[in-house]
Amino acid sequence: MFDGFDLNKMQDMLQDMQNKAKEFEERSKAVTLTAKGGGGLIAASVNGAGELVDVTIDDSLLEDKESLQILLISTINDALKMAEDNKKSQALNMFGGLNPFGKS
Repeated sequence: MFDGFDLNKMQDMLQDMQNKAKEFEERSKAVTLTAKGGGGLIAASVNGAGELVDVTIDDSLLEDKESLQILLISTINDALKMAEDNKKSQALNMFGGLNPFGKS
């Protein structure tokens, strides 16, 4: 049933995949993606791992709390989506076009 199955080869493949995953994670954290909202009045930056690293708010928004909240939520969500798309794109490249996420 397991004729020709090389356990050492399988271990090497798994180790290689772990190393690639670690390298992928490190590269992701080095990438910074920025989304802008409100015509550039607000900006949110996330790293490739999806961690919020910076927020910039124009002073003119400080008087309108409701608009500020709406723009913040929208802009941060856009930045997080950019990070997720970037992560998927890098993973697809790393796995040679094999899509581990099911859908594109």
